[in-house]
Amino acid sequence: MPGFVKADRPGRGAASCRAPVSEASLQSPARRAPVHLIGARSLRVPCWLPLAALLAGCGRPPRVEPFEVTARYPHDSTAYTQGLVCADGVLFESTGLYGQSELRRVDIRSGRVLAAVRLAADRFGEGLALLGGRLYQLTWKEGVAYVYDAATLALLDSLRYPGEGWGLATDGASLIMSDGSDSLRFVSPGTFRVQRVVHVRSQGEPLHRLNELEYVRGDLFANVYQTNFLLRIDPGTGTVREVLDLSDLYPQDRRPPWADVMNGIAVSDSGELFLTGKLWPVLFRVRLAASPDLRH
Repeated sequence: MPGFVKADRPGRGAASCRAPVSEASLQSPARRAPVHLIGARSLRVPCWLPLAALLAGCGRPPRVEPFEVTARYPHDSTAYTQGLVCADGVLFESTGLYGQSELRRVDIRSGRVLAAVRLAADRFGEGLALLGGRLYQLTWKEGVAYVYDAATLALLDSLRYPGEGWGLATDGASLIMSDGSDSLRFVSPGTFRVQRVVHVRSQGEPLHRLNELEYVRGDLFANVYQTNFLLRIDPGTGTVREVLDLSDLYPQDRRPPWADVMNGIAVSDSGELFLTGKLWPVLFRVRLAASPDLRH
């Protein structure tokens, strides 16, 4: 059972601890990700993603969304960010890695961890969502979700579910889970029983490795693991409305060597997005030019 502890600082080499998804779950698995060019920038995109076909010019290319960075805040560079939620000016964060996974309450402006709950050493923290005053935290392979009181971080319950847990969001009624595949599971908050499943498609092709999720005014935003892309998804049909290229947000050549992939989406109280990544030393507050107000 998780208990209150002070936040430790894991080693920077920990990012490699997450094992890859099994090759059976991939359409066209490859050991190494090829480089595709988008204008003057290059990105490493796993070739098993149908998204790669878009990048290669076989379909509609991802839109380079004009965005404005309205603020930058310190972020704990040892936090292997798996889930991010903002509520009433406070940031809640789920971090991963075995022996280092936590649920945190974080001061946005300073990045200071105000309180933390440490998971058992055999639990790998994953996605996070806030619904009805309760925080729901997934685990990767352990098939258990922890439920906490958002005000105190006291553990209230634990619920079982089949398969892996990756990202988590809520539409205000159901919880929405990703598991590294193209599937989004809508589950009951009280039982985690599956209500329905939506498969994410772009131009009829499945998109895999959906990771961190955030529900925003009828859209579901998703990080794609190991890329700098955000998907804007219709949660009713699974259709990808837009592929947003955010590689200019934190270019690879400006990141410290230990910084891992982009992961972490939350909606600020002002309607802007908070974006960060695993082991990133910075949290960005961003306004998308086409969507100046993303509040629910």
